[in-house]
Amino acid sequence: MGGSDSLGSRRMRSLDYWWSFIKFNIVGLVGVIVNEGVLLLLVFEGAYYLYASAVAIEVSIISNFVLNDLWTFRDRRHGHIVVRMLKFNGLMLIGLVVNLVILFAGTAYLGISYAISNLIGIAAAFILRYWLSIRFAWIKKEEESVEPSQSDGSLRPPGTPTQLSGKSAFRQALLPTSL
Repeated sequence: MGGSDSLGSRRMRSLDYWWSFIKFNIVGLVGVIVNEGVLLLLVFEGAYYLYASAVAIEVSIISNFVLNDLWTFRDRRHGHIVVRMLKFNGLMLIGLVVNLVILFAGTAYLGISYAISNLIGIAAAFILRYWLSIRFAWIKKEEESVEPSQSDGSLRPPGTPTQLSGKSAFRQALLPTSL
C-alpha cells in the first residue's frame, strides 16, 4: 500500500471528520422529527400533503441550519449569518425537490402512506445534503485560498512555511476540509 494515501482519504479517516458527520446526523434526526411533525400537523389540519410537505421541509431546513451553524460546523462558518443561511437554504432546496418527487411518486403511484413516503424522501436526500453542506455551505476559510503551488505538490495557503511543527502539522494532516 506504500505512500498512495491521498489527502482526501486521510481526512475521511480523521476523528474530526467523523465527529462532524455524527453531529450532522444528530441534527438531521432533529430535522426529521421537525419535518414529520409539521407535515402530520398540517395534513391533520386539512392541508394537501404536497403543500404541507414543502412547508415542513422548509421549516426543517431552517432548524437544521441553526443547529448546524451553532454546533456541527461552528469551526467552518464565516461571513454574515444571513448570507450563510441563504446559501444553505438554496443548496438544501435541491434536497427539497428530491424529497417531494419521492413523496409524490411513493404516495400517488406506489400507494405508500404520505408519512412513509416522506421518510423515504428524507433518507434519499440525506447524503446529497451532507455533501452540499460540507462542500459549499460551510467551507473552511483557509480552503478558499489553498492551491497546489508548492514544488512538492502539497496544498497550502500562500505564504505557509514548507515545514509545520507540532500541533499545526497534526491539525493540517487530520482536519477534513472537503470530501
